[in-house]
Amino acid sequence: MVRTLEIPTRGKGLHPITRHVQEVVSASGVVEGLCTVMVQHTSASLTIQENADPSAAHDLERWLDRLVPEDDPRFTHTAEGPDDMPSHIKAALTSTTLSIPVVDGRLALGTWQGIWLWEHRRHPHLRRCVVHVGS
Repeated sequence: MVRTLEIPTRGKGLHPITRHVQEVVSASGVVEGLCTVMVQHTSASLTIQENADPSAAHDLERWLDRLVPEDDPRFTHTAEGPDDMPSHIKAALTSTTLSIPVVDGRLALGTWQGIWLWEHRRHPHLRRCVVHVGS
């Protein structure tokens, strides 16, 4: 089964999508298999991270901002604004595709794990994630 999720973001930051992905897994009827999630954008990414304490998401975002700051004078790809090239680099450093086992019809995530869409641009966007579930 393949479904495309449309996820509205509020701008920069981590946006939880575990529930949406699990809904696709449940609808697929797959009991044991694999779920693959891919974001169809070059300035957003996916990650599996802490889902209980919001300070973890905050710290991840701040750390990546320090690693790849905006307004670097060496960037030549600037037509879409000062956050565009840093967004591409952040997506390249993180993941655009995740694979999660499906066990007993559920995503086999750990107790504190969740799936996050990581928006690297400042402004809100509508992001597409393709979810494939197979046995």
